[in-house]
Amino acid sequence: MSVSIKRKSVKRAGGEGERIRFAVGRTDLGWVLVAGTKRGLRAIVLGDSREALIDTFKDRYGTGEHREGDPESLRWLRRVAEWIASPRRDLDLPLDIRGTAFQRRVWRELRRIPAGRTASYGEVARRIGKPGSARAVARACASNPLALAVPCHRVIRSDGGSGGYRGGVARKRALLEREGGTITIVAPTRAKSAWKGEER
Repeated sequence: MSVSIKRKSVKRAGGEGERIRFAVGRTDLGWVLVAGTKRGLRAIVLGDSREALIDTFKDRYGTGEHREGDPESLRWLRRVAEWIASPRRDLDLPLDIRGTAFQRRVWRELRRIPAGRTASYGEVARRIGKPGSARAVARACASNPLALAVPCHRVIRSDGGSGGYRGGVARKRALLEREGGTITIVAPTRAKSAWKGEER
């Protein structure tokens, strides 16, 4: 898949911050921005325009000196673009995940859902030992900065509806179709994890 990339440097005044490397490219599902540190990816964001993604990046990482289009960020971008074209396996990239303790618990559980499977928000809440916190799980999904790598698009409503998605509901449905076709809610199980067959 071709990825169109422009290079430039972004500097923001107002204090010192981490140096964030990033790249923006176009795929057949729209534009994508990847950003991270030397430790790994901090953000994967899907959107409708390069300009909107750059604005989102500046809002989130306004301080410090940031570099666009360095070799590492371009490698991340190409891996993400390749995955979007053929999402039949997990997107395995180094991650530098930041979030609250609850968010990280939710995001870890989302990464256990394999391509081709889905779970409801309530099921994820039960899997992390927080039954009744489906809405909090939904908020954690909405706050997920690492689309695709933390596959919140695989979480749907208990009635089978797609639910929301930061990258747009149309993209969520397209991703689910590419991964496995039909939407199937994973049933809970006491003995084993619903997605990996792990003993609990």
